[in-house]
Amino acid sequence: MAVPNMFVKVPKERVGALVGPDGLVKTHIEEKLGVKLQIDSESGDVNITLSPKVDDPSKLFRAKEIVTAIGRGFSPEHAFRLLDDEEAIFEIIDLHESVGKSEADLKRLRGRVIGQEGRTRNVIEELTETHVSVYGHTIGIIGGSEQVEIAKQAIQMLLRGNLHSSVYRFLHMKRREFKKKKLELWEKPGERFKE
Repeated sequence: MAVPNMFVKVPKERVGALVGPDGLVKTHIEEKLGVKLQIDSESGDVNITLSPKVDDPSKLFRAKEIVTAIGRGFSPEHAFRLLDDEEAIFEIIDLHESVGKSEADLKRLRGRVIGQEGRTRNVIEELTETHVSVYGHTIGIIGGSEQVEIAKQAIQMLLRGNLHSSVYRFLHMKRREFKKKKLELWEKPGERFKE
């Protein structure tokens, strides 16, 4: 029987982050998910193989997500949220879909999402409790599925040219809705006991 495996290509300049000091990042991914990472530092090719002892193929997909996230500019610490939080998801927005190959347009859109001194990205991360990485022609988001969806909507608003102030208002409104929903979840079980 063939050993399940997956292939990922990471930018050469991200190979060091994927391997980590003394190979610690690579080893951590391998041990936590029961996979083997074969990394070609010249090409950036990464072959991910599932250990024969592991019978859960979803671990292979999770490893691919983590490797891809680090390859798309996330620090290993932020990418490890995909290891530690089963609810966390990883989403990528490809800027080529918005502007084609124009380097000037890519730079402009990246600048809109990052904002002056990183302010816009920080606001998105803070209000949605996500991690956002703007790298090359992609924007990556890691977080809970609902929060990632809100962050994605905010980023798409910026890419369409909406004013930063209206995007911030949208994020604050969604944040309030999210907090209210969380509160309602906490209150409901208690209400049952009153009856």
